[in-house]
Amino acid sequence: MTRFTIASFNVKNLIGADREYYQFQSYTPEEYAWKEDWMAQQMFSMDADIVGFQEIFEEAALRDVIAETDRIGRESNDAVLPPKSKSYRKKAIFRKLGYRDYSEAALAFAPNMNDGAPGQRRPGLAVLSRFGFVGAPEVIQQLPVPLEIPFRELGGEEAGQFTLSRLSRPLLKLRIPVGGHVITVFNCHLKSKLGEYLRPRGADYAPEADLTRYDPVGRAMGALRAAVRRMAEAWVLRREVVAELQRGNPVMVLGDFNEGEHAVSSEIISGEQPFRNYSWMLRHDAKDYNDRYSKEEDRDIRGAVLAHRLTSAEKLFVRKSLRDMVYTSAFGGVYESLDQIYLSRHFHPDNAARIGEMEYFSVFNDHITDGSHAEAPYNKLASDHGQVMAHMKLGD
Repeated sequence: MTRFTIASFNVKNLIGADREYYQFQSYTPEEYAWKEDWMAQQMFSMDADIVGFQEIFEEAALRDVIAETDRIGRESNDAVLPPKSKSYRKKAIFRKLGYRDYSEAALAFAPNMNDGAPGQRRPGLAVLSRFGFVGAPEVIQQLPVPLEIPFRELGGEEAGQFTLSRLSRPLLKLRIPVGGHVITVFNCHLKSKLGEYLRPRGADYAPEADLTRYDPVGRAMGALRAAVRRMAEAWVLRREVVAELQRGNPVMVLGDFNEGEHAVSSEIISGEQPFRNYSWMLRHDAKDYNDRYSKEEDRDIRGAVLAHRLTSAEKLFVRKSLRDMVYTSAFGGVYESLDQIYLSRHFHPDNAARIGEMEYFSVFNDHITDGSHAEAPYNKLASDHGQVMAHMKLGD
């Protein structure tokens, strides 16, 4: 039996001191030191075996945080773990109190292809694993063949297409050996809800960005563009997930989905929820009103849907707990979960052929304040996302 933890951590703009990431935004040395210490304390508290990070501008800054985490952990071990001379040193409580450092862990960093000059930076992703990796990490951002999504008018006429040749942020795909299994892990950060506005050629900014001439319709169009891009990126991720599942590989997807579990983009990633009974449905090739799927076809359809479906770890936790609410983000009084860990059927408790299952689910969100209040504590330096962590158990 192997137990391990896997976590997702949107760090909010990790970059070194005096380095402008977005226009006129940077950290002083003191602010950077505070952020590094805060992140290290969060990582020490999680003590996760696998961590997926989002909003990493520089690998060096993340390595500094990991080193500081280990320093805090070693100090804690020196203070709380009894030496070999103590007869009670083998008590179970001390196994829980001990911290395992990341000195032998592997780190994969995926820079953003859209990264630019100071003030125009774009963040990437990273994954830290105490188990190392099998093979080289795979970064997916520039699509070898552009994704073309054709549209039709309701009258049947062609209505153009949306083309996606590059993702707004990379996808990071890794194979991680845990116990006697190798798990395919995806780390993602989908397009945000921030509007996507078009800047006319030669202009300094998009017209919709000028709030003194507020354009509600134009800004709504910007939100529409962002949503279409986010859903297209979710489909690219879904295609990769399905390919792994069809190879028979267990899959975990983590990251910042920038939407709740029931949003269309999230459901694209997870796959369809099967109907309870397909035998009452008209067949796709029905010739009369009673031409429906057979009971055998119902069984096969449900099996195919479930075999390709991912389940939210948060949902599994809520299903078996009395907890009322899980959230990783707050803005304008809305508390929701934008950060997810999705698990393939290999880990579902209802699957008799599962290789493992989740024992517990942790949310680190005590630092979250309503982001619509700019002066709220922590809003600049701490993350504006909570961290989520699944506690997993595998049969070897």
